Amino acid sequence: MTYQDVFVEFWEHVKESIAAGTFAKLTMAKTIGKPELKNIFIRPINTDDGFKVMLKYSFRLRETEDVEEALTLEEALPILKSHLKTHFLSVLLFTTTKDVTFKVNKKGLGSIAENHPTFKNVKQA
Repeated sequence: MTYQDVFVEFWEHVKESIAAGTFAKLTMAKTIGKPELKNIFIRPINTDDGFKVMLKYSFRLRETEDVEEALTLEEALPILKSHLKTHFLSVLLFTTTKDVTFKVNKKGLGSIAENHPTFKNVKQA
């Protein structure tokens, strides 16, 4: 399956964890080359108008400040997709019940792996 098809399946894990209240964090990692952008993080935030996430761009250079913005999950999805296979080869979903890792290999194929949870509690951004 193409990485896009597998990412759709991975994104279902994200939505399920949010619905269950177990979503702790999402991290885009494993950069391609040495870009200025080191990671993209997503954490849940408390708002009065529904579920939102804090999307944070983390940069390699210390003199470059991290950039944060509050978004809905639907607004964050196209941003994450645009960085897949262009800047990052993996996305890690951390929940309180399991960790789910999405990876793109050199041939452009996607895969999903599940591991024991890293986080025991959900921390708001």
